Amino acid sequence: MTEINSIDLEGRTVPFTDEGEGPVTLALVTERALDSDGLGVISHYLAEEAGFRVIRIGGAGISHEQRAADAAAVLEHLGIEDSWIGGYGIGGTTARVFANAHADRVNGLLLMGAEDVDIALAPVVPVLFVQGSADEVTPATNAEKLQATAPERSSIKTIEGADHFFPVTHPFETGVIIEEYLDWD
Repeated sequence: MTEINSIDLEGRTVPFTDEGEGPVTLALVTERALDSDGLGVISHYLAEEAGFRVIRIGGAGISHEQRAADAAAVLEHLGIEDSWIGGYGIGGTTARVFANAHADRVNGLLLMGAEDVDIALAPVVPVLFVQGSADEVTPATNAEKLQATAPERSSIKTIEGADHFFPVTHPFETGVIIEEYLDWD
């Protein structure tokens, strides 16, 4: 199991993991506890098999803006100047907020199970959507709607037969999609 670290910010503790040492850094924001966020297997695959550096940043019960500020503080703490930023569901929404607030630090945006919320995609930033074809909670139409706002710089990849829990039920398929899109094999 990957070690969970933390930093203290404004009277609260922000947990994070830091795995891998590759030339590509991917920061994944989650609202759940890091030991049960469902992204551990994907992160481990990307760190060990694809050679990425993967940072997972936790935090619950706070706004998207505060969680995005926490993610910026963790990346600063780790000395990471720029990275891909992403998340699953609510975490992806926070990643959109982060990308809008820190576009100069974002190499790309990864949205797994994109939520239907009124937060625009950051300008210029490439976007990868990963969706389950049978996801009824965050259906592919959410990603399609967002992609239509930036078709020249966004792609949707679908995992056939996968429901809303595809990061847990299809972690390797999800990891391979991310690896191939970032093309750092």
